[in-house]
Amino acid sequence: MTKKQKKMLYRIIVAMILLIIIFLLPVQSLVKALLFVIPYLVIGYDILKKAVLGIVHGEVFDENFLMSVATLGAFLLGEYTEGVAVMLFYQIGELFQSMAVGKSRRNIAALMDIRPDYANIEDEKGNLEQVDPEDVEIGTVIVVRPGEKIPIDGVVVEGSSTLNTSALTGESVPRTVHVEDAIISGCVNLTGLLKIRTTKEFGESTVSKILELVENSSMQKAHTENFITKFARYYTPAVCYSALALAVLPPVLNLVLGNPADWSVWVIRALTFLVISCPCALVISIPLSFFGGIGGASASGILVKGSNYLEALAQTGYVVFDKTGTLTKGVFEVTQVCPTQCEEENAKERLLEYAAYAESYSTHPIAKSLREAYKQSIDPARVGETQEIAGCGLITQVEGRSVAAGNSKLLEQLAVECEEPDSVGTVVHIAVDAVYAGYIVINDIVKEHSREAIASLKQSGIRKTVMLTGDRKQIAEAVAAELGVDEVRSELLPADKVAEVERLLQEKKPKEKLAFVGDGINDAPVLSRADIGIAMGALGSDAAIEAADIVLMDDDPAKIALAMRISRKTLRIVYQNIVFALAVKGICLILGALGIANMWVAIFADVGVMVLAVLNAMRCLRVPRTGK
Repeated sequence: MTKKQKKMLYRIIVAMILLIIIFLLPVQSLVKALLFVIPYLVIGYDILKKAVLGIVHGEVFDENFLMSVATLGAFLLGEYTEGVAVMLFYQIGELFQSMAVGKSRRNIAALMDIRPDYANIEDEKGNLEQVDPEDVEIGTVIVVRPGEKIPIDGVVVEGSSTLNTSALTGESVPRTVHVEDAIISGCVNLTGLLKIRTTKEFGESTVSKILELVENSSMQKAHTENFITKFARYYTPAVCYSALALAVLPPVLNLVLGNPADWSVWVIRALTFLVISCPCALVISIPLSFFGGIGGASASGILVKGSNYLEALAQTGYVVFDKTGTLTKGVFEVTQVCPTQCEEENAKERLLEYAAYAESYSTHPIAKSLREAYKQSIDPARVGETQEIAGCGLITQVEGRSVAAGNSKLLEQLAVECEEPDSVGTVVHIAVDAVYAGYIVINDIVKEHSREAIASLKQSGIRKTVMLTGDRKQIAEAVAAELGVDEVRSELLPADKVAEVERLLQEKKPKEKLAFVGDGINDAPVLSRADIGIAMGALGSDAAIEAADIVLMDDDPAKIALAMRISRKTLRIVYQNIVFALAVKGICLILGALGIANMWVAIFADVGVMVLAVLNAMRCLRVPRTGK
């Protein structure tokens, strides 16, 4: 509990003890009335203060005004116990609400703790100097010791270690990093000393982007939240005037008819009516439910930029995916090595060696995958002149032999005959001294949870899953078939992807939402055009993260179905609270106006309903793992 919450708890305990003691004291009514003022002020002085300030600032009709008028009126009518009890139970409800908000805030605060306080820079003498991360320029080498946070995005230039990424991704398994590995800020270095060359300024680093998203999330309100805010704006003045009419009109009518006015009876009914009508249950529990849903999602590594996006996610009927970097890792891997002289010993190893040396100076991802598959260090002395043929491949001198590595167009230019294999993937043909030596097939690796993600979405009631990619048709259809995607469109430019999303937006039902999931800079226009844009946060581009409404911090597409479950659970709880609160209050208002419900019933209708609604809203903090 916070200091403020502990203080409130102490006030509640003191007021409750005083109320019981004074209630049991055998003293005259006037003395007892004065004594009851003590616990009343102990528990309610802040509510009275807020009510007065509201009147001064012209914001009269709120829950503080209702509580103050109702309890002071009870005192004037001699209902001292009820007056103190109303204020006491109201504050108990406020304490419950504060604790619920605090729990959700701690989930988000755990994410906010990723903010680094400093960066270490090594001076000429080898001493470490702590500087403000905002003062570190791109290309600076920073030192991160075990136990410290990674302050700025960069690449490891020295050392190896394991990183705790749980604050960013919600995953507890540490990640191992070595030299040349890219690192995002916000992770905690666990074991070894790392030297990192920064690739971004602090303001553009992952940690800064995330903090900005979280801080701004509360500004985007759901339609339900906006409705409740408008509802309370008109509802509170209406019930205040209704209570005033209930206190005045029946007595005046009695006087006109020659009957006793019974002012005290009708004023008590009016005060009971006021207590019952307080909209705390709705005003507090609805935003709390959305706040809890966003907090629960944050704890799972899902950043939702506002409750309006959390609400829209529950109505999603179409989910459209980019392929590379979203459903696949965007990391190429050698899957087949097919030499022409396959019967010869070590033929595969020799073909892979030629390919690795031919591509030894290339920075292309395919070249990197060939070198990694070779698994041996490249001897620069064996490599001679390299000629790059744009859009075709490379011709490299390896120990005096001409090695060509590229696509079929390259071999056509060299007048080397080859056949295009049926294999799915990127094919690299190899020719040595103008003689065809074989081919190597390279594929983009499908993410471990991609198939599970598609299956979970269909289980959640998604009507159609679609994959859009600029890759070749053969590769795209093979990936789609492997994952179980309903529809695939291949060989698309960024503008084509937007056009496909436009088509799907026309195809879906009016109330359905379309979500697009992507990671690259070319996905930013589509993310903006979709009803809901979902970006991969760990490896995704800054443009994609900026354009998206929801960010998956660990790049796991299976988190989309989890986000939908969180969304639907949150909305269920919101609607439960709305129906429950309005039904109970409606019944009790009628009973209060007829004189059937007393002040104790009013306390339940106000504070009891608020506490139950808050407890129900706290369920949003628990992340649903299965089901719809």
